[in-house]
Amino acid sequence: LSYRHNIPIGLHANLSEGSPVCEVLKTNSSLLNQDGFFHGKMGFRTALSKGLLNMSEVKQELKAQVELFHELTGHLPPHMDGHQHVHVLPEVRHVFAEVLEEYGIKYTRVPIEPGLHNCDWIPPSLMEFYLGVEEDSFNTVDVFTKHGIRWPDMYIGLSTMGRNMSVSSIRSAIDSAVLQLTARAPHSSTGTIELMVHPGYPSVPPVGGCGEGPDDFSQSWERLHELQTLIKPELQSHYKSRNIQLCSFKDL
Repeated sequence: LSYRHNIPIGLHANLSEGSPVCEVLKTNSSLLNQDGFFHGKMGFRTALSKGLLNMSEVKQELKAQVELFHELTGHLPPHMDGHQHVHVLPEVRHVFAEVLEEYGIKYTRVPIEPGLHNCDWIPPSLMEFYLGVEEDSFNTVDVFTKHGIRWPDMYIGLSTMGRNMSVSSIRSAIDSAVLQLTARAPHSSTGTIELMVHPGYPSVPPVGGCGEGPDDFSQSWERLHELQTLIKPELQSHYKSRNIQLCSFKDL
């Protein structure tokens, strides 16, 4: 699909959902639960906090995913981040940065979203998760910097995810980001913002997912809702009116 439509793609490294791609780790690995699958979004974090995850296995799996990406596309990913933001977690962040540096992958994602604290429509349990991601991200900045890894000036997407996505929510997230960018660098005329999105079609089990079947978000109407919102003409004309140029990581 990426060939046919010339879609630039990076690698969304996965350590939390489904099965590893590294053959050696498919059995008897610290990355797996007793059912033989990854520990899950929260399970991974719990196992990590208890010191149950072997970081050399994390590194082995990340490298296997980069190698598979290379095999499938014929090139290395120009950018690489983590599914469910695992790449900014303690310990994992160091291994992740080493892998990127080793392969010369220059760009990643640092999910610190301006204005997130003012989003009263996000349910408390999800907000708690997002604020954890934000704290982990702040603690990752120095690690990524030390390894020469870069990321866009601003990140948005947590406040506009799934059912919360609309033309107006994207517009206000962009406005928040631009305000902060301007405050940070008043004399700069350009800046980069990453908008995280999940457009697509709901998966119908057993198709989808990474070996365990699709998760709830993959099966929900919210994927299609994002797709329909992102192609709305009024969003495209908003980009034009604000002089926003859509680009990919390889254009940076």
